[in-house]
Amino acid sequence: MSVNKEIKRVTTHSLQAMKAKGEKIAMLTAYDYSMATIVDDAGIDVILVGDSASNVMAGHETTLPITLDQMIYHASSVVRAAKRALVVVDLPFGSYQGNSKEALNSAIRIMKESGAHAIKLEGGVEIAESVSRILTAGIPVMGHLGLTPQSIYKFGTYTVRAKEEAEAQKLREDCLKLQELGCFSVVLEKIPAALAKEVTSSLQIPTIGIGAGQGCDGQVLVIHDMLGINKGFRPRFLRQYANLYDVMNEAVQHYVSDVKAQDFPSDKEQY
Repeated sequence: MSVNKEIKRVTTHSLQAMKAKGEKIAMLTAYDYSMATIVDDAGIDVILVGDSASNVMAGHETTLPITLDQMIYHASSVVRAAKRALVVVDLPFGSYQGNSKEALNSAIRIMKESGAHAIKLEGGVEIAESVSRILTAGIPVMGHLGLTPQSIYKFGTYTVRAKEEAEAQKLREDCLKLQELGCFSVVLEKIPAALAKEVTSSLQIPTIGIGAGQGCDGQVLVIHDMLGINKGFRPRFLRQYANLYDVMNEAVQHYVSDVKAQDFPSDKEQY
């Protein structure tokens, strides 16, 4: 494991330097103080406070229901834990689409109320005005292209995006547009590896892939998926590094049986 110990605090500039050196960027999600502490201590470069909190923390089927207030709550918890990582927060659905003034207000609220370092929003040319406004306020912006979960009802499916040439070409143009506007990075989700590699080499800003192959400048996964806390979610792009569902389930069963059997607390565990 090679973690750059020289970096005391990862910044958008650090990520740019990592791309230039060919050092891959490691990014994971976190939504609470305890998990973010573990992730930060382990040497992660970027923590994404994702709107995936809607799924893994709140049990919703999509990312759409989570609110700006809820995102700020999760982000505040993570920021208090992050000593080294760059903390990026998703602008939730409905807080920026179609209204650049609202987009700016949403971004300002996240930065002021949570202390986060950057925001992320989905889309390309369609949201150019919102991206420009947010950047004008001095707020760093990470883009997100390919499969954009907030548009799931438009796509109708979570399958791989940009397999057809027309959509691939739009993705290329959107990437260049986001870079031109001043975004510091872009997430590429569920697109063909060859396209992701091509786009990555055409950009000066780093790309972070999820289901987009090894040609990206970095990778991101949802922490609950990567640690095996979620049961049954096994897309091809996911590597599970632990099986915490079974570990935690077994521990709780053990606790229940000890309490029922009057084995816990013991004489040594009382005052």
